[in-house]
Amino acid sequence: MSTDLSIPLATIDKAITILQASGVGVMPTDTVYGLVARAQDEQAVTRLYALKKRENKPGTIIAANTDQLLELGVDHALINEVKQWWPNPLSVILPLPDTFAYLHQNVGDIAVRVVADESVRKVLQKTGPLVTSSANHPGKPGATTIEEAWQYFKDTVDFYVDGGNLDGRASSTIIRITDNNTIEILRQGAFQF
Repeated sequence: MSTDLSIPLATIDKAITILQASGVGVMPTDTVYGLVARAQDEQAVTRLYALKKRENKPGTIIAANTDQLLELGVDHALINEVKQWWPNPLSVILPLPDTFAYLHQNVGDIAVRVVADESVRKVLQKTGPLVTSSANHPGKPGATTIEEAWQYFKDTVDFYVDGGNLDGRASSTIIRITDNNTIEILRQGAFQF
């Protein structure tokens, strides 16, 4: 299938430049195509959530390493509890300080993960952690090709990075560690316990 010529495709370097300038775009993450914005850019994150029509349902923060999560205020002791599972497609719900309420949408916590995919890690090393949410509209299937992502978002985003057909790639597994230190699986995905 040939790519629609009207899709504003970007190289990874161009996408990084746009993200650093408060842009929002679509790119392959370590799992599926995601709508992405820099986590430390409140304006871009607010725009991402508006595009996804999300309220009180924060996305996921993807990071190149645990240091990037610590910079966002994730508690060091909590990182130490979960870091043995990373890098992997495993997202862990962890609390964030109120200074990042725009990220967690006043819920108090958000899913975070350190990615294993080397190409995504290289992006994150230049942009810092990204907030991501699957490239789709609520209740619709996630985009598995850049053309499907374009059908959802058209020119409301600033760039598209084509990573080919991602059909068959699973979303991340999402867990929460309960007060009695047991693991609650909220969504079974690519990572198996």
